[in-house]
Amino acid sequence: MKKITQLGTISKIAIGAVIGAALAGGVATAAGTFSGTLVNACVDNNTGALFANSSTSCPANRSAVTLGTGSGIKSVVPKVEPSIVTVNVTAADGTGDTGSGEIIQSDATGSYIVTNNHVISSYAQNSTQYSLTIDLSDGRNITAKIVGRDTAYDLAVLRVTTPNLPPIAVGDSSVLSIGDPVIAFGSPLGLDGTVTAGIVSSLNRPVTTQSDTSSTPSYVDAIQTDAAINPGNSGGALTDSSGKLVGINCAIASLNGQSTSGSIGLGFAIPINEAMRTVNEIITSPTHTSTRPVLGVYFDTSFTGVGAKITQLVAGNPAAQAGIPVGSIITNINGTRIPSQESAIVKIRSYAPGTSVSVTVTLPSGASKTYQLTLASAPSNS
Repeated sequence: MKKITQLGTISKIAIGAVIGAALAGGVATAAGTFSGTLVNACVDNNTGALFANSSTSCPANRSAVTLGTGSGIKSVVPKVEPSIVTVNVTAADGTGDTGSGEIIQSDATGSYIVTNNHVISSYAQNSTQYSLTIDLSDGRNITAKIVGRDTAYDLAVLRVTTPNLPPIAVGDSSVLSIGDPVIAFGSPLGLDGTVTAGIVSSLNRPVTTQSDTSSTPSYVDAIQTDAAINPGNSGGALTDSSGKLVGINCAIASLNGQSTSGSIGLGFAIPINEAMRTVNEIITSPTHTSTRPVLGVYFDTSFTGVGAKITQLVAGNPAAQAGIPVGSIITNINGTRIPSQESAIVKIRSYAPGTSVSVTVTLPSGASKTYQLTLASAPSNS
C-alpha cells in the first residue's frame, strides 16, 4: 500500500554520497534521411512496422527513426537548464530547506519564478527567522520575495529584481498522452542541475497532499510519471520531449510506514494548464491572490461507498441552483468516474471558475441523473 506525500524539501545537511541519475532512452523520428550516428531504422508509414536499415535514407513509404539512449534529451537540456533555479529557505544558523523552481516571466524590471507553496511555507509563516534566496544556473545567489501563494493548489510565485533572465517555454498539458516522454529538472537532495527522464505513466490521477496534519490539503489532478523525482525536486519543471513546461513536480508515492522516501517510480506533477491559471492570477491580480472553482456542496466524510455523497448544499451556489438533492452521490464529472470524495474535489479543482460541467449523481431514490451547471468562483487559500 502506498502513501501520497508532498515531495517536501531537502534539509540543508551535508550530503554523504553523490547520487547519479540515468537518462532514459528514446526514439527520435525524422522524415527520409538520418542525421544521427546511433542505430538507424525505418518505420512503415501505414503499418507502423519497424525495419532495420543500413543506408542513409528510407524508401518513400517509410520514415527514418534513430534509436538512441538519450540523444534527444541531450539537445533539450541546454535549452531548459538556464531557466531552472534552486529555491533556498535558510535560517540564521544555516539550516533550512531547498527546493526547485523555474523562471516563468522576465523583463527589464525583474523576473517571476514558480515553485511549490510547501517549498517556501516556512519563510511565508516566519520571514523574520528565515531568508529566501534563489540560486541561478550561472551560480549567482539572489534574494527573492513572495508575490503570492495558493495552498490549495500548492503553488507559489516568487519575484527577483534581476532582469532579463531566460524564461522557460510553456507547453500544453492537455495534449499529453500516456507513454509520452518527459524530463524532470531540479535540485533533488540539494543536487542542483539534476536531470532525469521517463514517461507519462498516467493522467488525471487524483492526488491529495498535506505537509502535516495542521496544514491545508492540496488537491491535484496530477500527471503521473516514472521520471525519478525526489525530495528537493519540489516545484521543479516537468517538460515534454521538446523542453516545454508541462507540469510542476509536487509529490511522490511512498510505502506506508516510511517517514522519508525517495523515488520508487511514482511521481506526480501539477498539469501546467491548471498551474498557469493560478500563477497568472497571482501575478496580475492587484492583491496577488487567486481563485478556485465552486460546486457548493459538503461531502459526507464517513461515507465508505463508491462516489462522493452530498450531505449539504450551499444556497445560491451551482449545485443547489441545478437542483441536485441532498443525499445524492456524485459518480461522474465530465465523463470522469468519481470513486471518492477526494477524487470529486480534485476533479472540480482542475477546472477554472465559470466552466460548464456535467455532474452525474445517484439520487436518493437510486435513479441516476446528470446535471449541467456552471462552476462559481471564490477566493482560494493563501
